[in-house]
Amino acid sequence: MTEAKRVRVGALDMEYGEAGDGGRAFVLVHGFTGSRDDFADVLPSLAREGRTLAPDSRGHGGTTNPGVPEGYTLEQMSADLAGFLDALDIERCDLLGHSLGGMVTLRFVLAHPERVSSLVLMDTAPGPLTLMPRQILDAGAQVVRAHGMAALAEGMKANPPWERSPAARRTALRMGKKRFWERIEAKLLAMDPEAFANLGAVLADQEGVHHRLGEIGCPTLVIVGEEDQPFLEPSLAMAEAIPDATHVVVPGAAHSPQFENEAVWLEAVTAHLKRAR
Repeated sequence: MTEAKRVRVGALDMEYGEAGDGGRAFVLVHGFTGSRDDFADVLPSLAREGRTLAPDSRGHGGTTNPGVPEGYTLEQMSADLAGFLDALDIERCDLLGHSLGGMVTLRFVLAHPERVSSLVLMDTAPGPLTLMPRQILDAGAQVVRAHGMAALAEGMKANPPWERSPAARRTALRMGKKRFWERIEAKLLAMDPEAFANLGAVLADQEGVHHRLGEIGCPTLVIVGEEDQPFLEPSLAMAEAIPDATHVVVPGAAHSPQFENEAVWLEAVTAHLKRAR
């Protein structure tokens, strides 16, 4: 992982990674239970295109864990993103959002279209998703509130993440299962239990923005792994609704194509940046 930098954003100390310089900034917003580490492997390649930044969202990674439910909303996280850009004097940027981060960036571009020069929506959706039954989400929230994120990590060891899809299995073999798990565990242990409890519910209960996708006027890439079943249909729907959007399905990848097929993912993202710039 790149050496962390920190910046004050409202009540938060936001930690972020940065590489490259010159040109318009490219800002990468990670997903639920993630961190800037989700982009650590691709940051050097992206930095060849110019300044690239990957912040930790509130309650994730090295950014402040508020420890209270208030603020774990898509709207507040969009406001955090605006504050992050303000703190670094970035008026306009190219913006990527992954999964939950894509839901945040959708709200950001709709609220601040003048600040987004181009958009990448990666394995995300414009509305609620039922990735698991609500009773499981609620049970997980109770566990982390009572026993902390370490209890959730222990539970996940019994259901190893590398067994969930062919793409994850291939990635774990390539990385080594120990390194693959250690990266997941580090992100879980850094996470605010209230972020886990509240944002899991947001994924299922959010108010969608399907009806506003036609307002997005900047160059947009919608990218998704071919094995990421819950996000295939929403990705196609976004690509069809956003004017002149490009749609790329990454072969041999699931929910994290930047790990699972890095070469194809990088080709698509860098081609998008070249078009947009």
